[in-house]
Amino acid sequence: MSPTTDEVLAVLRDKVMDPELGVNIVDLGLVYDVDVGEGRISIDMTLTTPGCPLAGTLAAQAEQVLREAFEGYEVEVNLVFDPPWTPDRMSAEARRMLGFG
Repeated sequence: MSPTTDEVLAVLRDKVMDPELGVNIVDLGLVYDVDVGEGRISIDMTLTTPGCPLAGTLAAQAEQVLREAFEGYEVEVNLVFDPPWTPDRMSAEARRMLGFG
């Protein structure tokens, strides 16, 4: 049985943290889309800015944890910048942690 979108998001929420902010990429609103198909998982994610120095690190970490959690699945992580990320994409928990009203 294929993993669900919620299961993929749970792994990313638990395992991939922005090291500068200490908040996971899901609650930061960096994961735009999850597509689970037969034998494959594809996610579209972004960064807070296109020039973010963590671009390769966060994408590679997301790919690695998904490969480990869902062995046998082909994993693809796409970095996208449209639409641009804004703080409005953050969860209420992330907003609280980072001091946003």
